[in-house]
Amino acid sequence: MILTVNANAALDRVIFIDRIKPTTVMRASRVVDSVGGKGLDASVVLQTIGAPNLAISFMAGPTGQVLTSLLDRYGIPHDLVWVDGDTRVANVIVETEFNRHSHIMTTGYCVTPDDCRRFLEKVETPAPKAKWMILAGSLPAGAPPDLYAEAIRIGKKHGVRCLIDSPGDPAREAVRCQPDILKLNQEEFADTFHIRARFPDELVTLARGLMARLGIENVVITAGSGGILAVTPQQAYLARAPRQVAVNAAGAGDSVSAVLAYRLMQGDDWPDALRQAAATSAAVVLTEGTADCRIEDIQRILPLVEVDVL
Repeated sequence: MILTVNANAALDRVIFIDRIKPTTVMRASRVVDSVGGKGLDASVVLQTIGAPNLAISFMAGPTGQVLTSLLDRYGIPHDLVWVDGDTRVANVIVETEFNRHSHIMTTGYCVTPDDCRRFLEKVETPAPKAKWMILAGSLPAGAPPDLYAEAIRIGKKHGVRCLIDSPGDPAREAVRCQPDILKLNQEEFADTFHIRARFPDELVTLARGLMARLGIENVVITAGSGGILAVTPQQAYLARAPRQVAVNAAGAGDSVSAVLAYRLMQGDDWPDALRQAAATSAAVVLTEGTADCRIEDIQRILPLVEVDVL
């Protein structure tokens, strides 16, 4: 089983319009409500590909009720910590004329120390049965920056392998606990560790230096259509799927976390796991819903993925 640990839940409201026209009335051609929050999006992908998972998240208010009903619709098992306030809404604006995507976030709930204690208890209970833990997304107001680090400590105690995908302070705190995979997108990696380099060549050397200094086993950096860079103790790889015409790109990076954890849990080597991750990420952008993907798209794209050794 894979635990997806998500501290900052969101309802993704994907709004399709022709184009943004400032100061005018714009009418949406359609609106799609989707699961949001990186960890919960990982569960959407895991559920689609048939991987056993359990989603753990804070949740709040009427928006949280809508989001929970979406989790139920996918059949995603979940154990939620209900808190005061309301769950945030991530408005994903898709301009169909330009194939352009923008995000407008609302403010969500604020958590207390007692909420965080209950959250970690939710992690502790299923940990003995888990093989991997994906800790992903931002932290809500009130949460300490080491919340994910504490969850990793719990996982490590039970022999659970951990992937962290949360930029800034949460990542810097988490790497002290030596997660098995540090996964960020290129911009997040640069901002979190003050490393700016040409992708992928210069990043390999700089990532190896960071790994040696902080004791990180593996680093994965995503760069959209540029591919997925994985730096492991033995080798560095770059996986690239053919460029797709994106309908909604939200959740594509979260699918990488999901598929890597699942395929490595299944015993795949890094090239095979990366090939599956790249194909799934490319398939995600072809759907209207955040993190949604179709198995037939994954299977069609998979033979076209290239994995190069750097």
